[in-house]
Amino acid sequence: MRYPTIILCVALVILSLQQAQAKIIHVPGDSSTVQAGTNVSFDGYTLFAPMRSTTTYLIDNSGEVVHTWESAYKPRLSVYLLENGNILRTAFLGSNPTFPGGGAGGGVEKIDWGGTVVWDFEYSSDQYCLHHDVEMLPSGNILMIAWEYKTAAEAIAAGRNPDLVTTKLCPDHIIEVEPTGATGGNIVWEWHVWDHLIQDYDSTKENYGVVADHPELVNINFVVQGPYLLWDWNHTNSVDYDQEFDQIILSVHAFSEIWVIDHSTTTEEAAGHTGGNSGKGGDILYRWGNPQTYGAGSAGDQKFFKQHDAKWIEPDHPGEGNILVFNNGLGRPEEEYSSVDEIVPPVDSNGTYYLTPGSAYGPENQTWIYTAENPGDFYADRISGAQRLPNGNTLICDGPHGVFFEVTPEQDIVWEYVNPFPNPDQNNTFKVHRYAPDYPGLEDLFVNHGDANGDGVINSADVVYLINYLFKGGPAPEPLQAGDVNCDEIINSADVVYLINYLFKGGPPPCEP
Repeated sequence: MRYPTIILCVALVILSLQQAQAKIIHVPGDSSTVQAGTNVSFDGYTLFAPMRSTTTYLIDNSGEVVHTWESAYKPRLSVYLLENGNILRTAFLGSNPTFPGGGAGGGVEKIDWGGTVVWDFEYSSDQYCLHHDVEMLPSGNILMIAWEYKTAAEAIAAGRNPDLVTTKLCPDHIIEVEPTGATGGNIVWEWHVWDHLIQDYDSTKENYGVVADHPELVNINFVVQGPYLLWDWNHTNSVDYDQEFDQIILSVHAFSEIWVIDHSTTTEEAAGHTGGNSGKGGDILYRWGNPQTYGAGSAGDQKFFKQHDAKWIEPDHPGEGNILVFNNGLGRPEEEYSSVDEIVPPVDSNGTYYLTPGSAYGPENQTWIYTAENPGDFYADRISGAQRLPNGNTLICDGPHGVFFEVTPEQDIVWEYVNPFPNPDQNNTFKVHRYAPDYPGLEDLFVNHGDANGDGVINSADVVYLINYLFKGGPAPEPLQAGDVNCDEIINSADVVYLINYLFKGGPPPCEP
């Protein structure tokens, strides 16, 4: 027993020393992917946050839970794994009486791998409220969807038919938030539907014009929902970003269409009709799914029916640059069934979308559609999403039923998972996302924290190895993260003490608070 005693004595000396620190460098690992066209699932880890739970789950392809994150809040509604191992998660901070619509949240938080909330942001008042989705930008800023409050008088003055107004109208807007410190952030860019209106109802009011002549604008009198949701006019339920063209795509549920807008503008330009890469300011650059919204078609031309989760297919994925959408099918005239639709937008190398004047935006039809063999067997009337995987398969979330499944391009189901959390009767999930094994945010999943010498066993030899590294110029742990025993992203004497407490004093295992 002399060896542990010596180690403990060394630890006491360490506590009196100035802490030596080694910053952790994140290095991607290897991955194995499956070739397109093979009837096998894409290997990876699937992230999801059940809507009625405060826990976020990460599962492997066998359905085993490999990691969880706890929050004080239920999601509203999306969650993403960032490259540094944190999750970016929407949060339901409590009911907002001004905005009682579906997806209302009010908050966003980042939670690190060890479960600590490292940043939070609140955007909820009687004038605005976050809802549904967020998107991390390459800059580290975050796009967020929110409602804003307009009085009935303001809506009527803007050209809204009084018969379509209750006590308020709440159009959507997008804010870009630059996180600051551990809480809060600066709004560095914003875009408002309210700045891009058209109406042909009342020539004495603002925004009067010919709707069909302005596909770049939003008809303030386009309504297809019942009176209960008249105030929730747009109900935007997803936001995605394309770095190549610096553009944003929105899924506008109440209009049954998707919109693309220019992110390269200033906030001032985004409020107008000129500026940015497009030269069109904040006007709509492209829209698809329901051309009757801008007077270029009829109900028979409608393709989307209360869709969710519009996104560009990522680079180096089959179909890259195409747009993938979960088409819920709510109100589909022939039969209510769901589909996953892929379209090829008519865009050139400069990010400009082609439109023949007086007609609807192309394409005329989808390039790929997934439905059940008997279409009515697959119907998710709300929430839900889809993701194109690197091997060409598509991961689909049937949100209301908590069923996640993966299909090949030939529409064969090769993987399926039924969410059991928090219980089988309350397992609805907004959407899911699968990450490849080499995704940088998964590094901690494959690191045996505490096994500093890499021999596969955590014991006193690892304590000695760490001491030699920190104070004697010895070799670094391999990988370096293995020396971060307490998972604070710094390797120092505190990790030595933590490891000693675990091995000899009954302390918590590595990376547990």
